[in-house]
Amino acid sequence: MTLKRYFWPVVGTLAIVFSVWLLYRELRGLSLADLGDSFAAIPARGWVLAALCTLAAYAALAGYDRIALMHLGRKVSWLFIAACSFTTYAIAHTIGASIVSGAVIRYRAYSSRGLTPQEIGVLVAFCSFTFVLGVVLLTGLVLIVEPEIIERIDELLPEGLSTATGYLLLALVGFYVLGSWLGLKPLKIGSVVLHYPRLPIVARQLLIGPVELLAAAGIVYFALPEAGNPGYLVILGIFLISFSVALMSHAPGGVGVLELVFIMALPEMDPADVLAALLVFRGFYLIIPFLIGVGILFGFERSQLAQPDLDERENHS
Repeated sequence: MTLKRYFWPVVGTLAIVFSVWLLYRELRGLSLADLGDSFAAIPARGWVLAALCTLAAYAALAGYDRIALMHLGRKVSWLFIAACSFTTYAIAHTIGASIVSGAVIRYRAYSSRGLTPQEIGVLVAFCSFTFVLGVVLLTGLVLIVEPEIIERIDELLPEGLSTATGYLLLALVGFYVLGSWLGLKPLKIGSVVLHYPRLPIVARQLLIGPVELLAAAGIVYFALPEAGNPGYLVILGIFLISFSVALMSHAPGGVGVLELVFIMALPEMDPADVLAALLVFRGFYLIIPFLIGVGILFGFERSQLAQPDLDERENHS
């Protein structure tokens, strides 16, 4: 029990240490003055567009929960879904181990709306799968449209990754859609029955997953300067890989991982400009939402603590 409890925190810590060490090697000649100049060079338009992309990304994340609830046949108010989803992702993305931390927050929230532990488990898994589906779909498209992106990150990916891999990824998505169209039978695991999503649900997954990722990548793109910028599709491809690696590393907030992948994959750009753009991403997508999410979580827990007193007064009356 003790080993399992500390396994992921240790993995995350080791990932941070290793990534920061590699990142230090890449940024040894960078000064704070260089970084400050890069921040000052970001135009007002870039800040505004990056902020709008953040709003779009978190709106799409709320769509994850909404689609999962539709799949479960449960009705919960949009406002509650938005607050729960925002808090879940804002905190989980920042502290790491997103599946575990996200499950805890969702359990506290949705159990107050009458969902059973089994239903919440399906909801968590469904949201995670929607994210994975979006990554697979977009990565497949990027590998087909921009196959040269592999040359930028060939040191970080297995050999042999090519355009053919892009078609394979799209084929996997196609098989998932085909399974829905054929109406495959439910899968029973113990007492839990997993129903295959209906086509309208799958269609929503294929829309909302990519929208969230496209918007999140847009935060970085709009914060980068035009000089040496390889274009949105390349930035998107690098973002998909770096964000996925960061999540798998369980490093809180992907500290060091995002920066390492981006700086290695963008050798034509000034490292100070790349680092400044990633700090903008961290501020908009991670830090500010985290602070707001903690406030929402604190308010929710206070309301739950006050609920027994309210119920007791109603019973006496």
